[in-house]
Amino acid sequence: MNNTTLLIGGTGKTGRRVAERLTAQGIDVRIGSRRGEPRFDWDDEGTWAPALDGVRAAYITFYPDLALPGAAEKVGRIAQLAAGMGVRHLVLLSGRGEEVAQAAERAMQEAGTAWTVVTCAWFSQNFSEDFLLDAVLAGEIVIPAGAMVEPFVDVDDIADVVAAALTDPRHHGKRYELTGPRALSFDDVAAELSHATGRTITYRPVSGTEYAQILREHGLPVELGDVFTTVLDGRNAQPADGVREALGRPA
Repeated sequence: MNNTTLLIGGTGKTGRRVAERLTAQGIDVRIGSRRGEPRFDWDDEGTWAPALDGVRAAYITFYPDLALPGAAEKVGRIAQLAAGMGVRHLVLLSGRGEEVAQAAERAMQEAGTAWTVVTCAWFSQNFSEDFLLDAVLAGEIVIPAGAMVEPFVDVDDIADVVAAALTDPRHHGKRYELTGPRALSFDDVAAELSHATGRTITYRPVSGTEYAQILREHGLPVELGDVFTTVLDGRNAQPADGVREALGRPA
Protein backbone atom coordinates (compact mmCIF):
# COMPACT_ATOMS: atom_id res chain seq x y z
CA MET A 1 0.00 0.00 0.00
CA ASN A 2 1.25 3.49 -0.86
CA ASN A 3 1.65 5.51 2.35
CA THR A 4 4.03 8.30 1.35
CA THR A 5 2.85 11.90 0.99
CA LEU A 6 4.69 14.00 -1.60
CA LEU A 7 5.08 17.70 -0.86
CA ILE A 8 5.93 19.54 -4.06
CA GLY A 9 7.66 22.69 -2.90
CA GLY A 10 8.27 21.04 0.45
CA THR A 11 11.09 23.44 1.33
CA GLY A 12 8.92 26.54 0.85
CA LYS A 13 6.95 28.60 3.35
CA THR A 14 3.89 26.35 3.39
CA GLY A 15 5.56 23.09 2.40
CA ARG A 16 8.07 22.89 5.22
CA ARG A 17 5.35 23.66 7.77
CA VAL A 18 3.13 20.95 6.32
CA ALA A 19 6.09 18.55 6.49
CA GLU A 20 6.53 19.31 10.19
CA ARG A 21 2.87 18.61 10.90
CA LEU A 22 2.72 15.36 8.95
CA THR A 23 6.00 14.08 10.36
CA ALA A 24 4.72 14.75 13.88
CA GLN A 25 1.79 12.44 13.03
CA GLY A 26 4.15 9.68 11.92
CA ILE A 27 3.37 10.11 8.22
CA ASP A 28 6.12 9.35 5.72
CA VAL A 29 6.91 12.56 3.83
CA ARG A 30 8.78 12.99 0.56
CA ILE A 31 10.06 16.49 -0.20
CA GLY A 32 9.60 17.41 -3.85
CA SER A 33 12.37 19.86 -4.72
CA ARG A 34 15.35 20.21 -7.02
CA ARG A 35 17.57 18.99 -4.19
CA GLY A 36 15.20 16.26 -3.06
CA GLU A 37 15.67 12.52 -3.49
CA PRO A 38 14.24 11.69 -5.90
CA ARG A 39 14.60 15.13 -7.44
CA PHE A 40 11.56 17.15 -8.56
CA ASP A 41 11.74 20.04 -11.01
CA TRP A 42 8.72 21.74 -12.60
CA ASP A 43 10.89 22.47 -15.66
CA ASP A 44 12.01 18.84 -16.10
CA GLU A 45 9.01 16.56 -16.57
CA GLY A 46 11.29 13.54 -16.47
CA THR A 47 11.57 14.06 -12.71
CA TRP A 48 7.83 13.91 -12.08
CA ALA A 49 7.15 10.16 -12.25
CA PRO A 50 10.04 9.14 -9.94
CA ALA A 51 8.85 11.70 -7.38
CA LEU A 52 5.29 10.34 -7.57
CA ASP A 53 6.26 6.67 -7.38
CA GLY A 54 4.72 4.98 -4.34
CA VAL A 55 2.85 8.11 -3.26
CA ARG A 56 -0.59 8.03 -1.62
CA ALA A 57 -1.29 11.79 -1.62
CA ALA A 58 0.44 14.91 -2.90
CA TYR A 59 0.48 18.59 -2.03
CA ILE A 60 1.06 20.73 -5.12
CA THR A 61 2.58 24.20 -4.99
CA PHE A 62 3.76 25.79 -8.21
CA TYR A 63 6.91 27.92 -8.35
CA PRO A 64 7.19 30.83 -8.81
CA ASP A 65 3.43 31.48 -9.05
CA LEU A 66 0.37 29.54 -10.18
CA ALA A 67 -0.95 32.59 -12.03
CA LEU A 68 1.93 32.66 -14.54
CA PRO A 69 1.43 31.49 -18.15
CA GLY A 70 1.90 27.75 -18.59
CA ALA A 71 1.26 26.87 -14.94
CA ALA A 72 -2.23 25.47 -15.48
CA GLU A 73 -1.04 23.17 -18.26
CA LYS A 74 1.76 21.77 -16.09
CA VAL A 75 -0.57 21.23 -13.15
CA GLY A 76 -2.98 19.41 -15.44
CA ARG A 77 -0.23 17.14 -16.76
CA ILE A 78 1.14 16.24 -13.35
CA ALA A 79 -2.38 15.64 -12.02
CA GLN A 80 -3.11 13.26 -14.90
CA LEU A 81 0.20 11.51 -14.30
CA ALA A 82 -0.49 11.22 -10.57
CA ALA A 83 -3.95 9.77 -11.17
CA GLY A 84 -2.52 7.24 -13.61
CA MET A 85 0.12 6.20 -11.07
CA GLY A 86 -2.45 5.54 -8.36
CA VAL A 87 -2.11 8.70 -6.27
CA ARG A 88 -5.38 8.88 -4.37
CA HIS A 89 -5.61 12.54 -3.39
CA LEU A 90 -4.20 15.87 -4.59
CA VAL A 91 -4.20 19.13 -2.63
CA LEU A 92 -3.47 22.29 -4.64
CA LEU A 93 -2.32 25.63 -3.24
CA SER A 94 -4.05 28.33 -5.30
CA GLY A 95 -4.51 32.10 -5.28
CA ARG A 96 -7.55 34.31 -4.92
CA GLY A 97 -8.93 36.10 -7.95
CA GLU A 98 -6.39 34.70 -10.41
CA GLU A 99 -7.92 33.37 -13.64
CA VAL A 100 -4.87 31.29 -14.59
CA ALA A 101 -4.78 29.78 -11.10
CA GLN A 102 -8.46 28.89 -11.43
CA ALA A 103 -7.66 27.16 -14.72
CA ALA A 104 -5.06 25.09 -12.85
CA GLU A 105 -7.68 24.17 -10.26
CA ARG A 106 -10.01 22.91 -12.98
CA ALA A 107 -7.20 20.94 -14.61
CA MET A 108 -6.46 19.15 -11.35
CA GLN A 109 -10.14 18.50 -10.64
CA GLU A 110 -10.55 16.86 -14.05
CA ALA A 111 -7.67 14.41 -13.54
CA GLY A 112 -9.86 11.71 -12.00
CA THR A 113 -8.54 11.51 -8.45
CA ALA A 114 -9.79 12.99 -5.17
CA TRP A 115 -8.86 16.64 -4.75
CA THR A 116 -8.88 19.61 -2.38
CA VAL A 117 -8.16 23.23 -3.32
CA VAL A 118 -6.70 25.66 -0.80
CA THR A 119 -6.88 29.18 -2.21
CA CYS A 120 -5.14 31.88 -0.21
CA ALA A 121 -4.77 35.59 0.35
CA TRP A 122 -1.31 37.13 0.42
CA PHE A 123 0.92 35.50 3.04
CA SER A 124 1.74 37.52 6.15
CA GLN A 125 5.15 35.83 6.06
CA ASN A 126 5.96 37.48 2.72
CA PHE A 127 7.24 40.32 4.88
CA SER A 128 9.47 38.13 7.06
CA GLU A 129 10.53 35.14 4.96
CA ASP A 130 10.23 36.06 1.31
CA PHE A 131 10.90 38.69 -1.33
CA LEU A 132 9.60 41.59 0.80
CA LEU A 133 11.98 40.87 3.69
CA ASP A 134 14.81 42.89 2.14
CA ALA A 135 12.42 45.82 1.67
CA VAL A 136 11.30 45.61 5.30
CA LEU A 137 14.91 45.52 6.49
CA ALA A 138 15.67 48.53 4.28
CA GLY A 139 12.73 50.40 5.82
CA GLU A 140 10.60 50.82 2.69
CA ILE A 141 8.00 48.42 1.27
CA VAL A 142 7.69 49.00 -2.48
CA ILE A 143 4.80 47.30 -4.27
CA PRO A 144 2.20 48.24 -6.95
CA ALA A 145 -0.80 48.12 -4.61
CA GLY A 146 -1.98 51.72 -4.27
CA ALA A 147 -4.31 52.12 -1.29
CA MET A 148 -6.01 48.73 -1.61
CA VAL A 149 -6.47 46.43 1.38
CA GLU A 150 -5.69 42.73 1.69
CA PRO A 151 -6.70 40.20 4.40
CA PHE A 152 -3.20 38.76 4.78
CA VAL A 153 -3.19 35.11 5.91
CA ASP A 154 -0.86 33.42 8.39
CA VAL A 155 1.06 30.62 6.69
CA ASP A 156 0.65 28.48 9.81
CA ASP A 157 -3.12 28.54 9.22
CA ILE A 158 -2.53 27.39 5.64
CA ALA A 159 -0.30 24.55 6.83
CA ASP A 160 -2.90 23.44 9.37
CA VAL A 161 -5.58 23.28 6.67
CA VAL A 162 -3.34 21.49 4.16
CA ALA A 163 -2.21 18.93 6.74
CA ALA A 164 -5.84 18.27 7.66
CA ALA A 165 -6.82 17.93 4.01
CA LEU A 166 -4.01 15.44 3.35
CA THR A 167 -5.02 13.20 6.24
CA ASP A 168 -8.82 13.39 6.45
CA PRO A 169 -11.09 12.32 3.57
CA ARG A 170 -13.81 14.66 4.81
CA HIS A 171 -11.90 17.41 2.98
CA HIS A 172 -12.09 15.68 -0.40
CA GLY A 173 -13.87 17.73 -3.04
CA LYS A 174 -13.68 20.93 -0.97
CA ARG A 175 -12.38 24.36 -1.98
CA TYR A 176 -11.29 26.47 0.98
CA GLU A 177 -10.64 30.21 0.70
CA LEU A 178 -8.15 31.17 3.39
CA THR A 179 -7.55 34.72 4.64
CA GLY A 180 -6.74 36.49 7.85
CA PRO A 181 -9.48 38.13 9.93
CA ARG A 182 -8.56 41.73 9.04
CA ALA A 183 -8.12 43.59 5.76
CA LEU A 184 -5.04 45.82 5.97
CA SER A 185 -3.56 48.35 3.59
CA PHE A 186 0.18 48.30 2.98
CA ASP A 187 0.35 51.53 4.99
CA ASP A 188 -1.28 49.60 7.85
CA VAL A 189 1.27 46.82 7.45
CA ALA A 190 4.15 49.29 7.49
CA ALA A 191 2.78 50.87 10.67
CA GLU A 192 2.37 47.51 12.41
CA LEU A 193 5.85 46.40 11.39
CA SER A 194 7.25 49.70 12.63
CA HIS A 195 5.55 49.17 15.99
CA ALA A 196 6.73 45.56 16.25
CA THR A 197 10.36 46.26 15.32
CA GLY A 198 10.85 49.70 16.83
CA ARG A 199 12.12 50.90 13.43
CA THR A 200 10.55 53.24 10.89
CA ILE A 201 9.13 51.30 7.95
CA THR A 202 7.16 53.04 5.22
CA TYR A 203 5.19 52.00 2.16
CA ARG A 204 5.78 53.46 -1.31
CA PRO A 205 3.35 52.50 -4.08
CA VAL A 206 4.84 52.20 -7.57
CA SER A 207 3.58 51.52 -11.07
CA GLY A 208 3.62 48.07 -12.61
CA THR A 209 6.44 49.15 -14.93
CA GLU A 210 8.59 50.29 -12.03
CA TYR A 211 7.89 47.10 -10.17
CA ALA A 212 8.83 44.95 -13.16
CA GLN A 213 12.30 46.49 -12.99
CA ILE A 214 12.54 45.68 -9.28
CA LEU A 215 11.57 42.07 -9.99
CA ARG A 216 14.18 41.88 -12.74
CA GLU A 217 16.86 43.11 -10.33
CA HIS A 218 15.89 40.35 -7.88
CA GLY A 219 15.99 37.64 -10.55
CA LEU A 220 12.22 37.08 -10.49
CA PRO A 221 9.94 36.79 -13.55
CA VAL A 222 8.79 40.25 -14.63
CA GLU A 223 5.37 38.71 -15.36
CA LEU A 224 4.81 38.68 -11.60
CA GLY A 225 4.37 42.44 -11.86
CA ASP A 226 1.25 41.90 -13.97
CA VAL A 227 -0.01 39.30 -11.49
CA PHE A 228 0.44 41.68 -8.57
CA THR A 229 -1.22 44.65 -10.25
CA THR A 230 -4.15 42.41 -11.20
CA VAL A 231 -4.82 40.76 -7.84
CA LEU A 232 -3.95 43.86 -5.82
CA ASP A 233 -6.75 45.90 -7.38
CA GLY A 234 -9.16 45.43 -4.48
CA ARG A 235 -10.93 42.32 -5.82
CA ASN A 236 -9.69 40.26 -2.86
CA ALA A 237 -10.27 42.80 -0.08
CA GLN A 238 -13.04 40.89 1.68
CA PRO A 239 -11.94 38.38 4.37
CA ALA A 240 -13.18 34.81 3.93
CA ASP A 241 -13.98 32.12 6.49
CA GLY A 242 -12.15 29.15 5.01
CA VAL A 243 -10.02 28.46 8.07
CA ARG A 244 -13.13 28.06 10.20
CA GLU A 245 -14.84 25.96 7.53
CA ALA A 246 -11.89 23.57 7.37
CA LEU A 247 -10.77 23.46 11.00
CA GLY A 248 -13.70 24.71 13.09
CA ARG A 249 -11.67 27.59 14.51
CA PRO A 250 -11.06 31.20 13.48
CA ALA A 251 -8.01 32.33 11.53
